[in-house]
Amino acid sequence: MHFERWKVLVILAVCIAGAVFATPNLLSRQQAENLPGWLQPVNLGLDLQGGSHLLLEVEVGTVLKERLTSLVDSARIELRKERIRYVDLGVDGNAMTVRIIESGDRAKARDLLRGLDRDTEIDERADGLMVVTYTQAALTQQRNAAIDQSIEIVRRRVDELGTREPTIQRQGEDRILVQLPGVDDPERIKTLLGKTAKLTFHMVDDSASVIDAQRGRVPPGSVLIEAADPQAGEAATYVVRRRVTVGGDSLVDAQPSFQNNEPVVSFRFDSAGAKRFGDATKENVGRQLAILLDDRVISAPVIREPILGGSGIISGNFTVQSANDLALLLRAGALPAPLVILEERTVGPDLGADSIRAGAIACVIGLVLVIIFMVLTYGLFGVFANLALAINLVLLLGGLSALGATLTLPGIAGIVLTMGMAVDANVLIYERMREEARVGRSVINALQAGFDRAIVTILDSQLTTLIAALLLFQFGSGPIRGFAVTLTLGLITSMFTAVWLTRLIISLWLARARPKALPI
Repeated sequence: MHFERWKVLVILAVCIAGAVFATPNLLSRQQAENLPGWLQPVNLGLDLQGGSHLLLEVEVGTVLKERLTSLVDSARIELRKERIRYVDLGVDGNAMTVRIIESGDRAKARDLLRGLDRDTEIDERADGLMVVTYTQAALTQQRNAAIDQSIEIVRRRVDELGTREPTIQRQGEDRILVQLPGVDDPERIKTLLGKTAKLTFHMVDDSASVIDAQRGRVPPGSVLIEAADPQAGEAATYVVRRRVTVGGDSLVDAQPSFQNNEPVVSFRFDSAGAKRFGDATKENVGRQLAILLDDRVISAPVIREPILGGSGIISGNFTVQSANDLALLLRAGALPAPLVILEERTVGPDLGADSIRAGAIACVIGLVLVIIFMVLTYGLFGVFANLALAINLVLLLGGLSALGATLTLPGIAGIVLTMGMAVDANVLIYERMREEARVGRSVINALQAGFDRAIVTILDSQLTTLIAALLLFQFGSGPIRGFAVTLTLGLITSMFTAVWLTRLIISLWLARARPKALPI
């Protein structure tokens, strides 16, 4: 029962550290914002503070269609370059089809098409029809890449909003689960997450008539594009060149700003994009440059002079909010495929407050019953166990805060369960002491044997529960993981307070009281 000085210091240091990290939970959210980042209260989950729950589906088929369309363009260029006559070149379902007219050109065309993309297979049919499809491995790789990139883009957009502790994870083959605690504007979140935000710059085709294009006579290499806001500009539709002058993937920054007291979005390219943008504006002074966002024209300014600095301004009928949102989307990057909202739930803060109140009542009732039971059953040693239990709760709360964990309603259930399990070790130790005292051992020997001989049973029971908690964390998701984290941390703090802290308290009492018999 002797404690060396360094052991006492370690126990005190752990208790003080737990109290320090738990203290911010006594402050309001406004007061806690002034504290350093490493000293913050426990984050409350969606079910406790309210917020938005969204289940998104990635339309991965769009990625395949875009890749097949690009393959069609490449095939057209190469076939014309080799003077191979063809018809019916286009996309048919999940394949590219082309019919080679001359039978003598078919072998050459097959080799040419195979060289366009090594991930494709070619099925040559009657009358020179060639069907180009992607292999199953390539399709799987495309789908996984699209999902992973979509999750990363969604995470960037959510982080730009300043949302604390969001949950963003893959669910199933092509779905993304997004939970945003504390969000008070779910409509804006849906708008931001639902936009693909694919930005491209195209030259307006000055030689084409919009009226003729609307009647179906669109010049080769051009396309008719609608304006994003027909009321904002002079034209509701534009004929633009299909070829992308500069892509949005070259953007390195976008910020909202003001020009002539109107909200605009300033942007900046990387070095390669700046060179392409500078060359394009130098060669097309006096012509319109269409800025497309998700295949809609948001602005079509006239190039007054070459823009060689690699930066520019997007103007339009923006509000301050829409300029902020567009800059956010451009900074976060474009989604590889559109997102569809399959499920939406909004949890109000009142429901979360009721959950917190119910959880607090459960904790208080459980704590009071445990305290009464331990005092009635073990007397003074029950008081020692209750003191260790109180410190255990402080350590648990401090540990959750230090880890930046998110507390959910199942997490509160884990805390209630921890309180009952925390005194289990004390019960095992005290019952062992009683048995040793009954066979005539001295006070010191009974105390020593109680701690030493019960430790094996304690470790066995705690270890089996820890294994269950780790399995819940590994295979569970969302609230189940929150319960597993709380339970695991509670097991660790319970072991510390029951074995080390309680032993230290009893050791100090033994040195002062020097009892003749166990008060148990």
